[in-house]
Amino acid sequence: MLPETQQQIQLVSRPEGMPEESDFLYKKVDVPHPSQGEVLIKTLYLSVDPYMRGRMSDAKSYVEPFALNEALSGGVVGEVMESKSEQFKQGDFVVGMLPWQEYSLAGEKEVRSIDPDAAPLSTHLSVLGLTGLTAYFGLLDIGQPKAGETVVVSGAAGAVGSVVGQIAKIKGARVVGIAGSEEKVNYLKETLGFDEAINYKETDDIYSTLKEACPDGVDVYFENVGGEIGDAAISLLNKHGRVPVCGAISSYNKTERDLGPRVQSKLIKSSALMKGFVVNDYSDRFKEGATELGQWLSEGKLQYEETITDGFDNVTDAFLGLFQGKNLGKQLVKVAEPEK
Repeated sequence: MLPETQQQIQLVSRPEGMPEESDFLYKKVDVPHPSQGEVLIKTLYLSVDPYMRGRMSDAKSYVEPFALNEALSGGVVGEVMESKSEQFKQGDFVVGMLPWQEYSLAGEKEVRSIDPDAAPLSTHLSVLGLTGLTAYFGLLDIGQPKAGETVVVSGAAGAVGSVVGQIAKIKGARVVGIAGSEEKVNYLKETLGFDEAINYKETDDIYSTLKEACPDGVDVYFENVGGEIGDAAISLLNKHGRVPVCGAISSYNKTERDLGPRVQSKLIKSSALMKGFVVNDYSDRFKEGATELGQWLSEGKLQYEETITDGFDNVTDAFLGLFQGKNLGKQLVKVAEPEK
């Protein structure tokens, strides 16, 4: 028996600086019923991601900002509870971009089926989901690492960075990760096989520390962080270096303009390529990426870590924790158990 009401999380004010709990509202709303071509989905796992902070601002960006007094949205793995679609039946598991609520309606083209026996359900929001695909296309299409080259990854213990480093190792590169704790440094080296890792919080001179870790310079710098870390890595680029720019989490909550060294002369001197991207740039190749990632996972070449917070009531806590570096790997919220 389905409940008549459910919890929904709305954005009620646009954050200035670091978001606060008061920017969000947990609201009780009705559980909807599907119309023709729609399915009702019970949320099982919900993804929280740093890019969502940008959508909480009304500044122009590559995606529309979240509307005030409406549900936020993100990646969701769920179970079909009711179906009025010929493509799905009750009990199917699906993944899609859905509202932050316990039950959601989706059109049959807004979600896709996933196989619960192929890999754990949660992986379709992490290593086999958009974060894995972000790592795959950003590194291989823009970074193009070659055997013997040095690849540096910032935010290396996060959902994207941890996959980037492992793919670089698969391609024969020497990999240096940058993270924010000794626990994460040890995880990168001992579990994921990174060649070197740096705790940026334990150094007063990130440039000198990174230079020591990269005696042959940097061929590929996968940018997740920006700030002084990005400045240091770009300063060490070798001739024809490549910089896929995936994120800049160090500046997401800044209220003042983010300033730093100018990169133009460094890019000219190294004949380097610096290119920003979002994963949807590669939407027509998602099947290719998912197939390759799934193959590496089945062969034991890829490992993954998920930080899973229990309970819908803790979604905003999990989101805010991203900006304090609390997560190892992908941050997810487990909302409910499957019915079947």
